[in-house]
Amino acid sequence: MLKSIKYQYIILLFCSFCFYFILDKVFFATIYKYIDAIFKVEMFSFFLTYIVVGLPVFLFVFITNHKTVFKPLGLQGNFIKGLCVALGFSLPMLLGFGILNDFQVHITLKDFIISCLFAAFFEELYYRGFFFGQLFRKSGLGFFPSLIIGAILFASLHAYQSDLPLDLLGIFLTTFLGAGLFAWLYVEWSYNLWVPIALHFFMNLSWSMYAVSDNAFGGWIANLIRALTIILAITSTIIYKRKMNIPFGVVRKTLWINYKNYDPFTSSRR
Repeated sequence: MLKSIKYQYIILLFCSFCFYFILDKVFFATIYKYIDAIFKVEMFSFFLTYIVVGLPVFLFVFITNHKTVFKPLGLQGNFIKGLCVALGFSLPMLLGFGILNDFQVHITLKDFIISCLFAAFFEELYYRGFFFGQLFRKSGLGFFPSLIIGAILFASLHAYQSDLPLDLLGIFLTTFLGAGLFAWLYVEWSYNLWVPIALHFFMNLSWSMYAVSDNAFGGWIANLIRALTIILAITSTIIYKRKMNIPFGVVRKTLWINYKNYDPFTSSRR
């Protein structure tokens, strides 16, 4: 079974992702400065900077997927379906946090675009669509090994939100489990990346719009409401797939080694 793992592919993917990660974490501000000096439109400059730091990712996908980028990353999925499905999943948070805060909105346009829209889109694009998705779909690695490293990195991105050890632990666990949820939904909704992007967006939006907490952990009531969204997302997905007789992508044979890159959505082994 280990012969089915494409080690060279994994190494090249890791190198591409590390190149992106360095550009994002070390040079993002510098790249943004030069881009904004040209266009002088803050939001547009942020968007272009996110694209520029992701060039190593796009190049790798382009080369290894027969000169295509959007489909391998899950961006050719049904956008409207992804939006509607995610909106339904996120209703407990959108309504629950609204009720707790008397529907008093506290969010600026800048926070809406950068913290909600851009954060959801680009984090899911680079961490789920690329890092997790390409590993799980093409390397021979199963769901857990494809998820773990990317989820750890994803969780570490939110460490800036607190200096307190217990809060840091809570933030890490929350975002780590969130990465697992988004990855699972990505697979089970036939690699339609718009589902985790939209859910990530609505969850961020409800958290920011009602000023639930200044970090991703929050209090026990906030986490209880968030848990309702997570439970709804998981149970609804399972019920829908069973009702429609759609095979599951994360099964016993794909947990640790995705033998011969098993893809139940095409009923083939590639």
